[in-house]
Amino acid sequence: MDNLEPPSVPGNVPEFSVSEISFALKRQLEGAFPRVRVRGEISQPSFPRSGHCYFRLKDENAVIDAVCWKTTLPRLGIKVEEGMEVIATGKITTYAGSSRYQIIIERLELAGEGALLKLLEDRRKKLAAEGLFDLDRKRPLPFLPEVIGVVTSPSGAVIRDILHRLAERFPRRVLIWPVAVQGERAAAEVAAAIAGFNRLPEDGPVPRPQLLIVARGGGSLEDLWAFNEEVVVRAAAASSIPLISAVGHETDTTLIDFASDRRAPTPTAAAEMAVPVRADLLDEVLDFGKRTMACMTRALREAATELAGLARGLGDPRRLIEEQRLINGPRRVIEVKQQLIAAEGRALRSAGERYKSEMKQRVERTAERLEQFSERIQRCTQEMLARCGERVDQLGKLLESYSFHSVLNRGFALVRGQDGQPVLAAAGTHAGDTLQIEFADGKIGARVTDGAGGAPRPASAPRRRDGGSGNQGSLL
Repeated sequence: MDNLEPPSVPGNVPEFSVSEISFALKRQLEGAFPRVRVRGEISQPSFPRSGHCYFRLKDENAVIDAVCWKTTLPRLGIKVEEGMEVIATGKITTYAGSSRYQIIIERLELAGEGALLKLLEDRRKKLAAEGLFDLDRKRPLPFLPEVIGVVTSPSGAVIRDILHRLAERFPRRVLIWPVAVQGERAAAEVAAAIAGFNRLPEDGPVPRPQLLIVARGGGSLEDLWAFNEEVVVRAAAASSIPLISAVGHETDTTLIDFASDRRAPTPTAAAEMAVPVRADLLDEVLDFGKRTMACMTRALREAATELAGLARGLGDPRRLIEEQRLINGPRRVIEVKQQLIAAEGRALRSAGERYKSEMKQRVERTAERLEQFSERIQRCTQEMLARCGERVDQLGKLLESYSFHSVLNRGFALVRGQDGQPVLAAAGTHAGDTLQIEFADGKIGARVTDGAGGAPRPASAPRRRDGGSGNQGSLL
């Protein structure tokens, strides 16, 4: 009994429930890592019926669980696939139900151009194996389309280059389907535009184009990535209207180039492929007219020579009569021969006159048809120029209506923060912030005395004007 130790007495260590310690760890972890960027390889992605996406980010030494909510997943811009090396942006949190920590993904981007090129090559091989790039699928372009559909951004220099080049070569009616050519919405909008042009009825109120041009200016691999998406490539391959892809500059290559019927190195080159040069066609028509007249003249000259040869072959009628008289003697025989000779002469002269008359009529009809054709070309050219002028005026008015200055003229004002970005809500301001207010007639400065965001905003690095994403800036 003397060797028994007294029971241990509890020290000053506080006692927690499981929930208390779990939530304390959650608060500590989220406070220490409010926003992080993690680079790793995607492993074991899953897409349950809830619509969320679950996967793991791993490197050679560790693994971290990741989740992307279904509301965020469409905005990622890339498809989550096994083995992709990515940079994930989000916040660290814990899941108390299984005592695990995880990252909630807010943004996902491929880790470097090498990963993009690998993904691009894998996608190219997959689509090529399906036959989407086969040469026998490609169709010839129409020689002179009446209507040309253009899928591009309405505010860029690309559409102006295309319209200017078409007006120089051979003015045609152009239908523009405005789309975003960069960012998360670009691929879906481009695919929908191609399919929309193909769904137009032949005799509908909006004419169906005979040729499509998908165009965008140059840029980096990331900027042009929308035209490497499967939805765009499949839409181009499924188009029943011949399609020219004019994405980027001469050295830029995207997957839509392989699926299109023709690939243009630049948008201006696409316009040159679409229509011939009107002046060259007029010169060719005039040349055909001159050659036709030369052929008619040569035929008449040859016919006159042949007729003269036939006339020489008849011989001297008097000599024939004398010979006949000496042979036959009787006057009747001579008279019959004379009548026969005269009839043959009249028949030959009549045939010659008819031949000359027919050739002259043919030449006159040909000249008349050429003159009518020239008048029709001039009339069509004037009508097309008038329609193009009206269309340009309409597009100018449409661009003016899109300007945010028209909104300012109605009494509204545009508020910008210290970084020059628009302030969209009171919650985005803090006491002490300097604001710039733009009215229709000028700008003024202001300072926030009681911001909805509470305490003054801490100093931070200036943000990029495009919001840090690859999207094109908005009008505001």
